[in-house]
Amino acid sequence: MEIRNTVLGIGSSPRKGGNSDVLLKQVLTGVRSEGVPAREIQLRDYHYLPCIGCEKCQNSTLCSGLNDGMQLIYPKLLEARGLVLVSPTHNLNVTAWMKAFIDRLYCLYQFSKDRPRQYTSSLAGQGRKMVLIAIGEQPGYEEAIGLTLDAMKIPFEFLGYELVGELLVTGIFDKGAVRSDSELMEKARSIGTQLAQAIASQV
Repeated sequence: MEIRNTVLGIGSSPRKGGNSDVLLKQVLTGVRSEGVPAREIQLRDYHYLPCIGCEKCQNSTLCSGLNDGMQLIYPKLLEARGLVLVSPTHNLNVTAWMKAFIDRLYCLYQFSKDRPRQYTSSLAGQGRKMVLIAIGEQPGYEEAIGLTLDAMKIPFEFLGYELVGELLVTGIFDKGAVRSDSELMEKARSIGTQLAQAIASQV
């Protein structure tokens, strides 16, 4: 599949219309303002299982052990050079939807037969870029909520993505209340424009 200078936004909140959804849309607004196409998907709209460790993917190019909603997500991820990941903080980490999604990307690694096994990623060296947003209600817990950012950042850096920007949001309790924080909304839009500019430079 040909990689394109487009952006895929992935939300992992189980709550429709909440702060995660609002911020994802704002980032993608910033992307589109630079003339870069962007699409949004919500993991809650897909039915998929966590990785079962069957290792069948090592004999194919994608997950072949499970036939579920991830088969619809893989093509969208592979063709987009830019990526936006948004997760609320659940128990000091990403949501179960995001964790299962990340684990199902194991199929993008190829491993050698020696021990310890060496690996390569089929997404590496393609100029892929990402921005990340983590959201937590409690103010004063930035370090703990930051684990949510790392839980997304580290796996995707291993896959071959370069971090362009990240946003850590705390102290916003009510559903959709982030809309009233003009400074935060502008930051979200700004990292979207930064992402668009970063992938546009890959022509």
